Amino acid sequence: MRVQGLERKLEIDTSLAADAGDARMVARMRLVLSVSALLAVFVDPASLRGVDGSTWLLFCGYILHSVVVCVYSELEAPLSQSRVIHWLDICWYALIVLLTDGVHSAFFLFFFFAILTSSFRWGFEEGARVTLASVALFAICAMASATEQDLPRLLLRSTFILALGYMIIYWGRSKVELKRRLALLRAVSRLSNPRFGVDHTVTGILEKIQRFFLESSSCLLVVRDKESGACSLRTIRQGDAHRSPQAERIAPELAALLMTLAPHRAVIYRRVPWLRLPGLACAATYDGEKGRWMKETHPACDGLAELLEADAFISVPVTLRKSEGRLYVLSRCGVFHRPDALFLGHVVAQAFPVIENIELLDRMASDAASQERQKIALDLHDTAVQPYIGLKMGLSALRNKAAADNPLVEDLDKLQDMAARVIGDLRRYAGAVRNGLDRSEQAVPMLLRQQVAQVRDFYGIDIAVCVEGDLNVNDRMAAEILQIVREGLNNICKHTLAHCGAVKLACADGLIRVEIENEADGTQSIEFLPRSIAERASALGGNASVQRGTGGGTSVHVEIPM
Repeated sequence: MRVQGLERKLEIDTSLAADAGDARMVARMRLVLSVSALLAVFVDPASLRGVDGSTWLLFCGYILHSVVVCVYSELEAPLSQSRVIHWLDICWYALIVLLTDGVHSAFFLFFFFAILTSSFRWGFEEGARVTLASVALFAICAMASATEQDLPRLLLRSTFILALGYMIIYWGRSKVELKRRLALLRAVSRLSNPRFGVDHTVTGILEKIQRFFLESSSCLLVVRDKESGACSLRTIRQGDAHRSPQAERIAPELAALLMTLAPHRAVIYRRVPWLRLPGLACAATYDGEKGRWMKETHPACDGLAELLEADAFISVPVTLRKSEGRLYVLSRCGVFHRPDALFLGHVVAQAFPVIENIELLDRMASDAASQERQKIALDLHDTAVQPYIGLKMGLSALRNKAAADNPLVEDLDKLQDMAARVIGDLRRYAGAVRNGLDRSEQAVPMLLRQQVAQVRDFYGIDIAVCVEGDLNVNDRMAAEILQIVREGLNNICKHTLAHCGAVKLACADGLIRVEIENEADGTQSIEFLPRSIAERASALGGNASVQRGTGGGTSVHVEIPM
């Protein structure tokens, strides 16, 4: 899961950096720059010393390189959006400086083009690497032909590249960071499937926050109900593959310890990892009314750092209508900055009030569903259970009329027994509809095995059941999953001659996967897609597909996003 989280993070960064429009613009400007350099040498070759045939060949080669990159960018090829391009640029610029009089060459300004493209598209770290490499290459190429009188010029130009390059990469980092922050705000505003409930939505937001901060190792949310005083804790750890969306109940004393920081203020804490002395730690709180940071000397920060096993953390208050709490982002080796704490406060202010509205709507929907269940349960009893009771009584009367040697006695006994079982199942189903589905984690596997047992008894088809992961879903989503499985099993019973099959449920990577498979029955396969299952999956925001198994069987795959 940690690798998958990092891959998602890299996918976000790559999508932000490798923009096709920016790549085309940079490629066109590179071509203009290379052509203008060749024209400058052609118009006034006397202004540069050491210009010969190899120099002309070098400029023509750089133009050819620019043309190739420009063509690739127009075609939106992945190579044109790669980091390799700006590294090739600084190699070209180093050769141009080397063959055009070294330290006296005016083409050292070309290095700023590579610094600009790397920092504004890929961020601070990549821009810093390109800047240092540019300074080193310029110094090496200039030293090849520099004299003692040229050393001041070499020092000045190297310092100029370093200083101006740092300013460029600093502003480039601000641009990339702004785009990442906008992406996070858009992601937390894009709510998950409402059928999964508020718990999944809150967990999804915490996961996005944890992935956003590169240095973070975990994310904690502690909440205390204002009316009942009940306290809960949600924890998202880096690399945790098995996390439950449900909040964990904690003691009020522990919640009070986690909420002992200055109320209604953002807090940032950091200390040197190898010097764990309280006096060397730095903590600050942000006063929103005064709009400034104040140094914090409260010993609770040191105590929380020891309790949470973190060298740095940022924390912001979470204020809701019926509850209050704090959100922590922890790090064991990284360092947070004050803008990170302020931005985290903006994320909380953006996301959590919406979650409170979702919780209200979810409660209203649950109440409406409860009333509807009562009505459906009564209708089931009147329209389904009573007719089956009449059918069972009719079968009993026929059985009593049949003589002992009647060849239909055995079949009548089977039909009578089947009718009795159906009546029992309908009554249990009506009771489940009236009272709602059990919310325990074992409810779905238990009901699924009941369905499988009924299929085996009525149709003689053996269905294997496999459940992977914890199906932490609410009652409405569990009912949807069971209905999809029920429809798939009915299709196996009614439309195939198979004698065995399998049902597999898995919950991983933010998806619930349902696979319903039957063995090859010897008949010619027909490509189809179950309409009812596909429509139900689409209504849940997922998709359904039919695949052919290795043994010739048919497998229905359903994926529902969490």
